[in-house]
Amino acid sequence: MTPDSVFQSYITELRRGSLTMATLICLRKQHYGYALLKTMQEKGIDIEANTLYPLLRRLEEQGLLTSAWDVSDKRPRKYYVIGEKGEQVLAVLQAEWKKMLKSLDTMEQGDEHKGNSWHKEGE
Repeated sequence: MTPDSVFQSYITELRRGSLTMATLICLRKQHYGYALLKTMQEKGIDIEANTLYPLLRRLEEQGLLTSAWDVSDKRPRKYYVIGEKGEQVLAVLQAEWKKMLKSLDTMEQGDEHKGNSWHKEGE
């Protein structure tokens, strides 16, 4: 593996871990797949359709999302929205995410490279 491919694999791993949380957050408002994809991309979440659609199916199978088909238009669309269980899981994920950021900040502040924070207060 080249240094660039190793670097990219770590970035991919980090992003993959946050996509579930980002998807659940976005689905607090009902979206159909393509609209969700565009919303996430506009918000700076680097996700492709071949990643999002299987994720939506998995989250629905786990009971975190609910879905319904809208067939009133000439093109039927499946709309997704976060469910009660999804909100519970999201709350736990967000708490763990914040805990992890705080830990990384604490570790970095003890490092010789002070001033480079992983997470700025208020973000």
